[in-house]
Amino acid sequence: MPISAYLFFASGVNQFERLPIISEGVNELPKGESLLGNSPALEGKITVLGFPGAHLFKDRGDAFNLNQKIYKKYKDFDDFQLVMVLPKGSEAEAQKVVDELSPISDMSNWNYLFLERDEIQTFYNSLGLVGKLDEDMASVNVYLVDKDRNVRGRNGKSKAGQFEYKEGYSTISAAELHNDMMDDVKVLLAEYRLALKKYKRINKDQ
Repeated sequence: MPISAYLFFASGVNQFERLPIISEGVNELPKGESLLGNSPALEGKITVLGFPGAHLFKDRGDAFNLNQKIYKKYKDFDDFQLVMVLPKGSEAEAQKVVDELSPISDMSNWNYLFLERDEIQTFYNSLGLVGKLDEDMASVNVYLVDKDRNVRGRNGKSKAGQFEYKEGYSTISAAELHNDMMDDVKVLLAEYRLALKKYKRINKDQ
């Protein structure tokens, strides 16, 4: 995306403050089969990470909310991806979700990774979150992971001056995705835009 797009996303968002780190250096994604046939990785990507569980087609409304409020707005950024981690055996369920969303959205940056349940739990534990997965290996939340494999969210004073902690964003709530998560993705994109601008300025001065 052109730098002008980053300028747009950066404007008026939290006064260019960095988005707080919730946990640092989470594990890289385990190797496994994916719906796109590749091996998705967190390193070097801004990732929306989710754990929809084995019965994700039943809750496909959550995927629709995420698609409309977040994914469609940022999917064209080269360094952006959405990865859903779920148990082996749920491949058909995932394909049905993709088939329903494909007519309204390009799904080429929306991936499903299939792992054994113990692999999912070990990987999730590395995120260092307060929330837990349920017995279906599922969470209603999605998480924002930066290019250095840090979970980002909110941990400090809100705009209203009250303490706020947010490690994930509920896919059940279209309003939370539209307001909180969209704002936080803008902040994270602005960080990388400003870092790129600083890097180019330093190289120019050398």
